[in-house]
Amino acid sequence: MGVKGSLARQLLAWQVVIVLALLTAVAAFSAIQSNETFMDVEGRRMLLAAENLAATPTVRGTDDSRGGEAIPGALADPLRYPALPGFAEITRSLSGADEVTFALPDLTVVTSTIPGRNGSKLDVGDSTIPTGRSWVGVIGDTLVAHVPVLGNKAKLIGIVAVGIETQGLFAGVVESPTNALVLLGLATVLGVTGSLLLAQRVKKQTLGLEPAEITSLVEQREAMLHGIKEGVVGLDRNDRIVLVNDHARTLLSIPDDSVGKSVSDLDFNERMTDVLTGRAAGADQIVLRKGRVLTMNRMPITLHDQSIGSVVTMRDRTEMVALQNELAATQNTTDTLRAQAHEFSNRLHTISGLIELGEYDEVRRFITTVSHTQQQWHAEVSARIHDAAVAALLIAKASVAAEHSVGLRLSPGSRLSEVDPALSADLVTVLGNLVDNAVDALGGVRDGWIEVDISELDDAIRVVVRDSGPGVAPEIAREVFRNGFTTKAAEEGGKRGLGLALARQTCIRRQGWIDVHNEGGAVFTALVPR
Repeated sequence: MGVKGSLARQLLAWQVVIVLALLTAVAAFSAIQSNETFMDVEGRRMLLAAENLAATPTVRGTDDSRGGEAIPGALADPLRYPALPGFAEITRSLSGADEVTFALPDLTVVTSTIPGRNGSKLDVGDSTIPTGRSWVGVIGDTLVAHVPVLGNKAKLIGIVAVGIETQGLFAGVVESPTNALVLLGLATVLGVTGSLLLAQRVKKQTLGLEPAEITSLVEQREAMLHGIKEGVVGLDRNDRIVLVNDHARTLLSIPDDSVGKSVSDLDFNERMTDVLTGRAAGADQIVLRKGRVLTMNRMPITLHDQSIGSVVTMRDRTEMVALQNELAATQNTTDTLRAQAHEFSNRLHTISGLIELGEYDEVRRFITTVSHTQQQWHAEVSARIHDAAVAALLIAKASVAAEHSVGLRLSPGSRLSEVDPALSADLVTVLGNLVDNAVDALGGVRDGWIEVDISELDDAIRVVVRDSGPGVAPEIAREVFRNGFTTKAAEEGGKRGLGLALARQTCIRRQGWIDVHNEGGAVFTALVPR
């Protein structure tokens, strides 16, 4: 059934339909109950009238048990008692029956209040009267009571049948139309009033929008959510996901049935959970998720000065970060060359000045010292670090550190044999980021130094980078990896690169770990499994 119009009209129409259906059901139940009551009460009344009539001496005759002459009853000799029809009519009038019939044992009707039935056969249907037992039931559309008439020595001499026409199904309701109309009117008034109140409440909750407008808004929202390039996640006040578009589901790698689940129920890392729940505040939060680098922004939603949830938008920065890493690698190479050029230029200026001063012996000693220092570092790295990529990284980083007035050295126990290319690349990522972080942390520290220790275990490579800087504040010791902050950026309160976060991700990808503690400065320890 389609109902068109405003929300109030629709609710009113449906409420009226419900009320009418309820009234119909009540009327039908009342009719059935009334019919059952009629059958029970009238059946008993018809049976009583038939039993009284069958027990009348005139009908059944007198008994000779006291020595008197037995007188046959009217049914035994109907011609002797022409008043038998009068008994039938009196019984019909007193009992309210529609018909009273006298019949012989062979079911031949001898007297009936219905004209023209004398001599016909009495219709007994399923009655037990042929066996001499009383019976009450419906034959056709008549409720009938059959009672045997017993003569001398309990002999069946006839049958008395008293019947009344059964009422229709709704006769009991029709007989009291006033009550039915009052019930119908009261139910209609209550239904209409309730519908109007309900319609006003629903319309207030829907901000006055009609169903078609609500449907249109939902369709537009779905189209916008799934059409935009950014990922969108909606959360309620209990941090349960209430909506998520396709792009967000792809970026977060969450199942299709994630709507309705709490953020804590999904396999998010601690960093992701903090951003989604708002514990990590701020714009453009960087989160690593299954190989993707995501930029996320969370916006709380309030209604009537109460928080009702939040909306989190996210963008994929994986490709951008990859480009940044390539640019960073190029910049590192450039910085290394620039540092070497700057260092070489300073040495040339020194040599030129000594020559102009005629200090030839000093020139000779200066050149010998510089050459010896550089060759000594190259020889030390080459002797202990046999992996070409890691050795080249250490040699290059020494020039960068020297430009920042920081000394870079190897621990006496450092050793590394040649490893496979994949492990070598990961070691370069971890070691390079840790050294860069140490150089940044030593900015402004006089006579600062960085010591690198590389050792081979049975199934892993351990990398330890310590510096002479101020160390890492205990309250951010875990944050530096999870959030990707460097100590320098944390102190300045600014944004940072992803160096430590990428180093941690590299270790975890290989089922390893990375940690930091203070021991005369910051000590970063990374375990990179083979």
